Amino acid sequence: MYKYKCLNPIAKVGLKRFLDEYEKTDDMDQADAVLVRSADMHDMELPKNIKTIARAGAGVNNIPLDKCTEKGIVVFNTPGANANGVKEMVIAGMLLASRDIVGGIEWVKEQEDVENINKLAEENKKKFAGNEIGGKKLGIIGLGAIGVLVANAATNLGMEVYGYDPYISVDAAWNLSRSIKHINDVKEIYKECDYITMHVPAVEDTKKMISKKTIKKMKKGVVILNFARETLVDENALLEALNEGKVKKYVTDFATPLMAGKKNTLVTPHLGASTEEAEDNCAVMAVKQIRDYLENGNIKNSVNFPNCDMGKCVVASRIAINHKNVSSMLAKFTAILSDEDHNIADLTNKNKGEYAYTLIDLDKELAPEIKQKLADIEGVISVRIVK
Repeated sequence: MYKYKCLNPIAKVGLKRFLDEYEKTDDMDQADAVLVRSADMHDMELPKNIKTIARAGAGVNNIPLDKCTEKGIVVFNTPGANANGVKEMVIAGMLLASRDIVGGIEWVKEQEDVENINKLAEENKKKFAGNEIGGKKLGIIGLGAIGVLVANAATNLGMEVYGYDPYISVDAAWNLSRSIKHINDVKEIYKECDYITMHVPAVEDTKKMISKKTIKKMKKGVVILNFARETLVDENALLEALNEGKVKKYVTDFATPLMAGKKNTLVTPHLGASTEEAEDNCAVMAVKQIRDYLENGNIKNSVNFPNCDMGKCVVASRIAINHKNVSSMLAKFTAILSDEDHNIADLTNKNKGEYAYTLIDLDKELAPEIKQKLADIEGVISVRIVK
């Protein structure tokens, strides 16, 4: 029997994927797995029994990754599950920034009691005139699950799309429209594009990538869209550029004290993935990843341990070992198993930076004392008998 805890409401369509051998608990000390959306886990105690945390979404800045990794807790996210919802918000953001739709709606509300509003509307509509996005240049920084969808949608709307991603995956490249211009230097996007949207993770290299220096390279009247992370933008530099007219509009999904209510900004309250479909998709993916890890030891879409897949566990015993990525670890594992007369049916070892993960299939059950011998090896973080 496995137990799981939800720190936030998780869509029922996902939780239904847990079978009879899974039980929901409110006690963190009993949970094998934790599902989370936005709850901040940085100050939470992480009991020894927790084996995995699944974030029903892409960002994991609310999860203490270093602490989890040190304890051998595999952290999953759900990349791509909410991509369509965010894509639609980006397209909507471009349309709202190019034409003063919001201003027009607000003007009509103010004329609620005006009898000849239809005539007055014809006289005032020029105040809200704008531009079409067809034929304009869109620069996309980051061609992951969301960036690719935005690129293809914008192409279909008649935009000239520039894409920049030095680490683009093979899958993303295959899914990208052939008409999109793949740029090798992000400066070209800053220089050429009328609209710029970012779809990159919040890491040290991307922090304040939109800065006074990069804004200076941009066209006058550029529209900047940020549906990725608030830390990608130097807000003080951007406010200065908005006031000067260098940047026409800033569209963001992050309501910060500095940006809320400012002129020439369109700020939404983190609605990018707030659709029923996105929440369902994230929940289903998160539960599938938890189950595959607990039942088979397989890892997919972990942010702190390497992907590793040995399929469904059908052998007598499977061992999952989280450990430091140091030399001779496999030799030590196999030596102990050999000394105990265990034949290895299959073995897979993967690494990710300073950490690694090993799955070992055996032709007979592993005794608890042998598990302890493996756990006592220097550099081993945790050992789990999957079966």
